Amino acid sequence: MPISEAQSPSVNKIIRASEQIVATTESLLPVFSGDELNITTEEQLLKEFARYRKLMQAGTLDEADNTAKRIVEIAIRIYGLGSKETANALNNLGVVQHAIGQYNAAIQNLTSAIEIIEAVEGPLDKALIGPLKGLGASQLASGRPDQANKTFYQAAHITHVNEGPHNRDQIEILESIAETFIRIGNIQEARNAIDRIHILNVKNFESDPISLLPLLMKRAAWQSRTGHYKDERATYRKVIRIIESNYEKNSRLLIKPLRKLGESLYFIDRTFDESDRGMLTGETYFKRSARIAEKFEDIDEREYVTAQLALADYYIYSGSIGRARRIYADIWQYLSINEEHLSLRSELLSGALPIVPMRTNQLPIYAGNPSNKSTSPDNIITGRVVARYNISARGRVQNLQSEVFPAEFSDMRQIIQREIRNRIYRPKIVNGKLMETIGIVFEHPFFYRSRDLEVLKKRIKK
Repeated sequence: MPISEAQSPSVNKIIRASEQIVATTESLLPVFSGDELNITTEEQLLKEFARYRKLMQAGTLDEADNTAKRIVEIAIRIYGLGSKETANALNNLGVVQHAIGQYNAAIQNLTSAIEIIEAVEGPLDKALIGPLKGLGASQLASGRPDQANKTFYQAAHITHVNEGPHNRDQIEILESIAETFIRIGNIQEARNAIDRIHILNVKNFESDPISLLPLLMKRAAWQSRTGHYKDERATYRKVIRIIESNYEKNSRLLIKPLRKLGESLYFIDRTFDESDRGMLTGETYFKRSARIAEKFEDIDEREYVTAQLALADYYIYSGSIGRARRIYADIWQYLSINEEHLSLRSELLSGALPIVPMRTNQLPIYAGNPSNKSTSPDNIITGRVVARYNISARGRVQNLQSEVFPAEFSDMRQIIQREIRNRIYRPKIVNGKLMETIGIVFEHPFFYRSRDLEVLKKRIKK
């Protein structure tokens, strides 16, 4: 006896997914014609999958997109609309669509893949984890962190059911959850996710502190992103203690954590921070990092130069221009030895655009409330702030001008302009001399809802 929709909710999922798949495959039919469409053997499907993987690895995304669409069409012809094979094909298509920025299409195809798997295998099957991670990533990229947050939590729950609550497979998902909370602006929940990751890492590596080092470095980076600079410094100090306890005091492994600890001190509150025992600048850490880098003749050029430049950048930041000038001149000379060094010199010292400033604060991604549940994905619109300015030979921003599109979001323009004005950059260096950089263009995209724009327009008319 046929199963009615009332008897089986999963039938609804298959129907909804099938409608989307039909719409997808109908658009493919003009692409393939003649004998190609008659090749629907499993062997041909495997060949197309292999081709898809090679194209993705090579970064040939447009061809990978066409191949992924062909795989969907062949999978449907062989296995039918509601099959695991078709779900897998839709997942691959969603992955490449995300990679080329077609986020809405990726969301549609990944949603169809998820609904098929839920209908065929159940709502807690492990095969759902991959498509859910892809769906969450596309939702996040399209300006819907609220939807992405729910999607990633669903993926995390499935890992708990299948692998237990302490499995390491969920760490990547927890990082994505932290990212959604950062985008929403809920820093406390982002921190909770980061702390959960740390607990899992410690549980898995409590007897192997060396293996914990890269995970601690990653934790510190997250703490920096969420503005928990005091915690970030504590994490870098823990990394340094582990290295010093297991290696020599001047181990080259110390170069990066010392430099990063110094950079974190750009964010110290100089009015009150007893825990740093009066160490109000990172100069000591920058100097030590640079000295250690000088001890190793076989050190990678980029690592060596990065350590030296960090100290020079600090002197720019603190206004000690003479000290900065001397180090920059030495690095310019060092990078002028051969063609390989010249390429690095161009990138780090005299490129058309300056590198990232020494200190940056998080810029708002949303104008208005991004978590309004009544807002459809199609109602999220992208605006942008465009700023133009020069950078002096002392690394300071000059002649700053900015505009925002739509023009009604003047508050967003003011926030971006204030942040840029407070930044300090490494100046461009030519022939070892500090130079002014003219005509920097900085563009900051942000998301807004159409209703927020209408409110602003009405307010301005009044």
